[in-house]
Amino acid sequence: MSVPAGGREAVEALFTAAYGHRPAAVASAPGRVNLIGEHTDYNGGEVLPIAIAQRTWVAIAPARGHASRAVSRERGEGGEWGSAYTRATGTWWDYVAGALRGAESLGARPHGHDVAVVSDVPMGAGLSSSAALEVATVAAALAMEGLRLARTADDGAIPLRDVALVAHGAECDFVGVACGIMDQFASALCEDGHALHLHCDTAQARSIPFRRGVLIVDTVSPRALLHSAFNTRRAECTAALEILRQFDPALDVLAHATPELLERAALPDPVGKRARHVVAETQRVREFVRHCEAAAGRPGLGSDETREAIGLLLNASHRSLRDDYECSSPELDWVVEHCVARIGIDGARLTGAGWGGCAIVVGDAKVLGEFSHELAETFELSWGRPPRTWLTSPDGGARIER
Repeated sequence: MSVPAGGREAVEALFTAAYGHRPAAVASAPGRVNLIGEHTDYNGGEVLPIAIAQRTWVAIAPARGHASRAVSRERGEGGEWGSAYTRATGTWWDYVAGALRGAESLGARPHGHDVAVVSDVPMGAGLSSSAALEVATVAAALAMEGLRLARTADDGAIPLRDVALVAHGAECDFVGVACGIMDQFASALCEDGHALHLHCDTAQARSIPFRRGVLIVDTVSPRALLHSAFNTRRAECTAALEILRQFDPALDVLAHATPELLERAALPDPVGKRARHVVAETQRVREFVRHCEAAAGRPGLGSDETREAIGLLLNASHRSLRDDYECSSPELDWVVEHCVARIGIDGARLTGAGWGGCAIVVGDAKVLGEFSHELAETFELSWGRPPRTWLTSPDGGARIER
């Protein structure tokens, strides 16, 4: 049976082919990319992600037996589990099982599901394919019970914020991946044409108008240092906070420190450099939001001055990640350097944890579309491999498809 390329029809066809009956509900959720605010989430800071155009679709129905089953087009395999499946086993359907267990707290049936998954969110690119799967699964399980989703809890609807929290719990508590809340909140709550200004310490979120194109460039570079270096950076941030609390005992998280406090404490390197990035990056998020809100209601981002301002913030973010947080890579630096000072391009920086992975280029969508081909060709000549690129703009978050 041929399966359409993507979307609701594709996942319904996969479901029917796998189980021999039609799904009861379909939901989808997007991947995400962070515009600015890197390595601030686990330090209690602020982030500004957008949902990307690429999505994950989940079709679901009550299972005709006691076990739950899941099949994925992209993974090319399926799994089955019973009600005693209470911890992760290292399979891709751990994310589905964890999300379904979490959805029970919001009114979903306790056990026995048939699930099919179709996704065009790139795996392994740092674009939150796991969060998209978790959020879409929770939404589909709720839709199967006839429950509605809404940004606020009106008329009995399930708030999307609760969907995000349940999905986050699935990844942290069931799968066992200690992550911040940004990925699931962006996948659930983002709105079309907007970024999500999220305070990671309080989970407060609001939509910020943002109407520029975003070119995602995956450098496809090895990230062997990612986990060890990431754990080292977290430990250094914790050490910086402990020292700063000697000067300000009321300081709750590192992102709430001020430049004046950093100067007074005179932190030794490398912890001083890590703290300087976190504090400055949090301020850059606030400045970025301020410029976007000032340009609201005007095409694009309003004036040339506004676009120049956010470009400077993006470029400054990359320099800080490169020099103070030391999580860039030669390939990421190359991408950023090849994007500056071009008409129609605002700025660029690495996005995600770093040490390889992706960069983003922000600017006019048409210019970015034309520039992406040149960038890809030149990158391949320089590094001996083609990058993966995706042109996107701020999309909507989780939704029930039927």
